[in-house]
Amino acid sequence: MKITKLTTWQVPPRWLFLKIDTDEGFAGWGEPVIEGRAATVEAAVHELSEMLIGCDPRRVEDIWQMLYRGGFYRGGPILMSAIAGIDQALWDIKGKALGVPAHELLGGAVRDRMRMYCWIGGDRPGDIGRQAREVVAKGFTAFKMNGTPELAIVDSHTKIDAAVARVAEARDAVGPEVGIAIDFHGRVHRPMAKALLRELEPYHPMFVEEPVLPEQLHCLPQIANGLGYPIATGERLHSRFAFRDLLEARMVDIVQPDISHCGGLTEARKIAVMAEAYDVALAPHCPLGPLTLAASLQLDFLSHNAFIQEQSMGIHYNVDNDVLDYLVDSAPLRIEAGYVALLEKPGLGVEINEALVIERAGAGHRWRNPLWRHEDGSVAEW
Repeated sequence: MKITKLTTWQVPPRWLFLKIDTDEGFAGWGEPVIEGRAATVEAAVHELSEMLIGCDPRRVEDIWQMLYRGGFYRGGPILMSAIAGIDQALWDIKGKALGVPAHELLGGAVRDRMRMYCWIGGDRPGDIGRQAREVVAKGFTAFKMNGTPELAIVDSHTKIDAAVARVAEARDAVGPEVGIAIDFHGRVHRPMAKALLRELEPYHPMFVEEPVLPEQLHCLPQIANGLGYPIATGERLHSRFAFRDLLEARMVDIVQPDISHCGGLTEARKIAVMAEAYDVALAPHCPLGPLTLAASLQLDFLSHNAFIQEQSMGIHYNVDNDVLDYLVDSAPLRIEAGYVALLEKPGLGVEINEALVIERAGAGHRWRNPLWRHEDGSVAEW
């Protein structure tokens, strides 16, 4: 079997889809994208395609190593996201060719269903209590919310009080049994994170995510030491080597690799196994489309330390199209009582509606994350 063609489409709301064709009729799909930099990743995919045409797509590990090590400069969000989407598509092809789901090829399932969580609150969270009650009524046992809008490096304690009040509102709305994850989104600098992390403790977060920027992970042991709840991070780490340093420093309780940013299923599986060796949980990051979600679930189903999966159905970014729109059959990714059942179809386990992809690519997108500024005019972290 040989790779014959790579085709990409930018589709609403902010995604990039990749299809890899072969000379034996098997085709695989992947999602190589950085939110807000889809065109840049798309260009990287087509640069890498020069190395792929004529390769046997079933040699997934060899192709991964070739793409990663074949360039003197390597790593980073753009190149690893390009590799990620290609890798997803290769596992999709291999599974389809053998008639089994990707998790079967990587060791087989360790669970029959996967617990899911959803988002509430938006970038500037408001009306938290109502939204929390609504998602619990839909059967979810956990949700995630942004803890705060922008914060200056040293800011008023009033903003910490407001963030804590939002979490208190959510906890009051759903009671003690529902998991509440709080995403700092890298918006909170170390001086403020130190105070905010402590004041959230009475509300028993399921975890706090990205309490500081990836550039400041070295300070996590100092500011989070002794907390009675887990710290999660990893969506902006792009290889097992970055996660190795995080794990060796005992900085984190939950790793969150993004399967469309960290080199795909091949690399994410290695990250998950490394985390298991440190007794660290796995909760893949996934605010993207159906292929990223399907690939994340393949990892969850074969990873003993996976405990919950993010998904973005109905998230405020999903304007014009949503996660299930691009599937021929949405049943494999249907969430029932807060869980997705084991994916059993070949490859990544979902079938993409190619005709709709082509149609919606005509609209495309130019999604960019917001650019926020502080009151003094300086750039704020989004």
